[in-house]
Amino acid sequence: MKIIVPMAGRGSRLRPHSLTVPKPLIPVAGQPIVHRLVKDIAKVLNEPIDEIAFVLGDPAWFGDDVVTSLENLAKGLGAKASIYRQDQPLGTGHAIMCAKDSLSGPAVIAYADTLIRADFNLDPEADAVIWVKQVDKPEAYGVVKLNNNQEIIELVEKPEQFVSDLAVIGIYYFKDVSVLKGELQKVLDNNIINGGEYQINDGIKGMMANGKVFKTGEVSEWMDCGNKAVTLETNQRMLGFLKADGEEQLLSDSIRNIDSNIIEPCYIGKNVVIKNSSIGPNVSIGNNCVIEDSSVKNSLIQNETTIKNANLEDAMIGNHVRYDGKFTKISIGDYSVLE
Repeated sequence: MKIIVPMAGRGSRLRPHSLTVPKPLIPVAGQPIVHRLVKDIAKVLNEPIDEIAFVLGDPAWFGDDVVTSLENLAKGLGAKASIYRQDQPLGTGHAIMCAKDSLSGPAVIAYADTLIRADFNLDPEADAVIWVKQVDKPEAYGVVKLNNNQEIIELVEKPEQFVSDLAVIGIYYFKDVSVLKGELQKVLDNNIINGGEYQINDGIKGMMANGKVFKTGEVSEWMDCGNKAVTLETNQRMLGFLKADGEEQLLSDSIRNIDSNIIEPCYIGKNVVIKNSSIGPNVSIGNNCVIEDSSVKNSLIQNETTIKNANLEDAMIGNHVRYDGKFTKISIGDYSVLE
């Protein structure tokens, strides 16, 4: 089994946090988004992963440190890491074809901007599976249309009339991904463009036209990381799941807690000093931070940051920040100073 992860986008909706760190590498509940996604997929697939192919953007942005992080991620799962580049933002179909040398055999394709909780029971009768989530406002999403055999027969983007309430979440399984590769090559060769880009949906529609059977897989939880507000909500939900699972150590043994109160669930990294403060619930703090004389709730703080005299709620703070003040709902990027 292979996992293909297109992640070349810069994440403009998550600025300023994605100005210095690619969005898939921003941590949620203590781990980068793409690390959590790949590990969760590997866990629920319950079969060996041979290769993980990552499609990155410009090397000036997705540099050697990013490549090393992804290679270590794959190695930890017993898989080979393959690194590809998408030099231009030409769409989801184009991004997948940038990894064409890895497009053979069974594969999961997963876009690195969401997190999930799911059971991946692969239907042996299906040529492909598209994972979906039931939503309240299907007109805001791309949805699937099913026939009486519960097979997907059409993909509809933001339907004005009701088609179904099953939204496509951006995770796909192909029994033989080379079939998709062939259809996407036709999309590129014939310059089939939708929304100004080459789309995976046009490759999938080609497969459907040739009689390939698509089934749905349904996730129990679908968590977005597109902007600050939903990333904080995802951090909160993920902390709750991890606390209930009990599989990860959320509070480091190296925390220095001086006259402070930690209200779980929280993630607190290594060598964090917390003095005369209240932390939590639903707070993630990266490594080597100092929190002093502060109250922090429902917030995400990255590494090497110092917070003093703060009353924070719904805050997202980057790396190497120094903050001393009385603001509350804030979003501060890396290397900022407010004192």
